[in-house]
Amino acid sequence: MIRGCADGTGGRIAVLVASTPPLVTLDDIEAARRLLAPVVRRTPVESSEHLSGLAGRPILLKAEHLQRTGSFKIRGAYHRIARLDPAERAAGVVAASAGNHAQGVALAASLLGVKSTIFMPATAAFPKVAATRSYGAEVVLGGGVFDDCLADAFAFAEETGARLVSPFDDPLVIAGQGTIGLELAEQAPQAGTVVVAVGGGGLISGVAAALKALRPGIRVVGVEAEGAASMAASLKAGETVTLDRIDTMADGIAVKRVSDLTLAHVTALVDDVVTVSEEDLSRALLVLLERTKSMVEPAGAAPLAAALAGKLPDDDGEAACLLLSGGNIDPTLLIRVIRHGLTAAGRYLILRVALHDRPGELHRLTGVLAGLGLNVVDIEHHRSGVHLAVDEVEVHMTLETRDPAHRAEVLETLRDAGYRVKPADG
Repeated sequence: MIRGCADGTGGRIAVLVASTPPLVTLDDIEAARRLLAPVVRRTPVESSEHLSGLAGRPILLKAEHLQRTGSFKIRGAYHRIARLDPAERAAGVVAASAGNHAQGVALAASLLGVKSTIFMPATAAFPKVAATRSYGAEVVLGGGVFDDCLADAFAFAEETGARLVSPFDDPLVIAGQGTIGLELAEQAPQAGTVVVAVGGGGLISGVAAALKALRPGIRVVGVEAEGAASMAASLKAGETVTLDRIDTMADGIAVKRVSDLTLAHVTALVDDVVTVSEEDLSRALLVLLERTKSMVEPAGAAPLAAALAGKLPDDDGEAACLLLSGGNIDPTLLIRVIRHGLTAAGRYLILRVALHDRPGELHRLTGVLAGLGLNVVDIEHHRSGVHLAVDEVEVHMTLETRDPAHRAEVLETLRDAGYRVKPADG
């Protein structure tokens, strides 16, 4: 069939889908909710006046990062494993994941008395590996990215007879994730748009299947990281496309290839798929942490990143509900992302200042900065460089600033004071 699909820029392009796998139905999702009711949390939806002001439209937040295991993944994983017959359960399950699906499968398998083996990238964050093991799974580390681990999991399933629990390429998994859509229809009836992060596409497939059945006029928008936009590439090509490489801090949505099943759902049910930059992601994560006290991972911050970057369709005054899909972030990554987000938001200014190499010059410089009410976060001296004279030294400084306008004021004041100064990123 021919379907108009978004190219991430607001335009529409026509794509040809040669064959369409059967889509998950509302009945499938409602059956999943009955099975999951004793297991998963009904996570809250809350409004945010501050985020609404920043985005220029009413903003609601679906706090799925407060779900068991810290992400939505327990929904699909438990539903899939609970549907196995006794012989399949006895053979155990296997999965591949950078962290969230791993934890969902591990806990679900443990609750159902099923042995689980999880293949995770060698670079997976230690807290995610430790959490997966704590839920009872056997963890095998190897491979550079999720797709490498998925190949290992397929091989393990072939060798042992274990059942592969896909993070997205399974109707039962999609139906489990779709229970979030049922909750949203009840909790956020005022939302005209629902925004969902996209990795392999299982989450948005399920959410869209539920919402479009219950509220056909609602808009569903997917968000990918620019460095891992496999769904956008597949929509444009009209078939699943494998990316040559992926490059994003958002490991929860870092997938080289979506599936035919999720592509079919997105083509049929999703109104737009947009992309966001690493700066957008880090800025959104910082805003969520500061203003809503929500600790989410970069993938979970993707919907807000799209809202703040002006990537969502016109709202006509209707609210946008952003699905915060996960909160499992490595503390060391959190530190780096906060620093990156502060810089992207104009809250950090990193300068290179040339000074005469003589006593008192640094004191004079810090006096100028103190007069501006600035806090110096970090400072380093460099006594060599092709652009420095013999009697000069370069000082690298990190300063706390209020916003981009304040950054510009600082640069102008220093130059007026006679300093040769340049932003480190300029």
